[in-house]
Amino acid sequence: MDHQEIEQEISQEFSVDPAGKIADGIGEVHDDGRSKRTGNVWTASAHIITAIVGSGVLSLAWGLAQLGWIARIATLLIFSDISLYTSGLLADCYRDPNTGKRNYTYKEAVKTYLGNLKYKACGLVQYILLSGTMIGYTITASISMVVISKSNCFHKGDHGAPCNFSNNLYMIALGIVEMILLQIPSFHKLSWLSTVAAIMSFNYSGIGMGLAFAKNVSGQGRKTSLTGVEIRLDLTAADKTWRMFQAVGNMAFACAYSRILIEIQDTLRSSPPENQTMKKANTIATSTATTLYLICGSLGYAALGNHAPGNMLTGFGFYEPFWLIDLASFFILLHLLGAYQVLAQPVFGVVESWASMR
Repeated sequence: MDHQEIEQEISQEFSVDPAGKIADGIGEVHDDGRSKRTGNVWTASAHIITAIVGSGVLSLAWGLAQLGWIARIATLLIFSDISLYTSGLLADCYRDPNTGKRNYTYKEAVKTYLGNLKYKACGLVQYILLSGTMIGYTITASISMVVISKSNCFHKGDHGAPCNFSNNLYMIALGIVEMILLQIPSFHKLSWLSTVAAIMSFNYSGIGMGLAFAKNVSGQGRKTSLTGVEIRLDLTAADKTWRMFQAVGNMAFACAYSRILIEIQDTLRSSPPENQTMKKANTIATSTATTLYLICGSLGYAALGNHAPGNMLTGFGFYEPFWLIDLASFFILLHLLGAYQVLAQPVFGVVESWASMR
């Protein structure tokens, strides 16, 4: 049997699914010969929420402190509206308007509408951005594990105890867990993990909001202002300007998910049309995330004031109540494990698709 015959036999026995991973050809397939798509508006919404609502939601109080009530809320609503509008446009790019052919990935949609050169450039940027975010999630997840270790150490001893822990071992452990989770055969089978991760994001955000609400109700809320932190001896005009731009950038990043939208849309069943289902998922996920951002940021800022820390959980005491901080950090860890997979599946799918073709 020559090389060509081997390739033909392999192509009959296996098909490459939308995430690029090899799928058993014996099971149900779609009209394009790929794995049967079973996604719906709720699974797509879970994927989106998992991808955009990260532990950064706990830094929204800090962002409000830099911009103040008016600018921060206006910025959030503007970016949410922009994200919703542009996501609807991108959802219409899933199928070629002339042939009806599916674009399985973001870069294929770029190739269809913008040509081969931009296809290569946008694909490179997309995968660099996804890879960078995956690294960031690994670091943040390891920090959550360190927080758990430190809070328990301080609780057993005292706040002056030498509780120093390295992130390295935790990152190695996380890498091993992610390698196991990466054996999930395709993006289609990832909906259960995204659902769990989305629930975790509501859990740790709820803990932060609950602590902030309790502090406000008890009358211990701190000073806030319409324009945020004021320029003073330890905060120059340049520092405040830099912090304001940083807060705006954080919010713009928190609302955007175009880098993964087409890959999520490719998990949806064909009826009703994928773009209609995706637009509903965009609306549900963006509205949910925006509401969560508004409530969490506003309560946190009202409770902690202009001195709100980067992580609002640490603003309610020094790792106290320790068990609640542990629980929130554990929820963050579980959420980031799922979010990592949502971003990693397309990246590794491209590698495996290339390898299977080779």
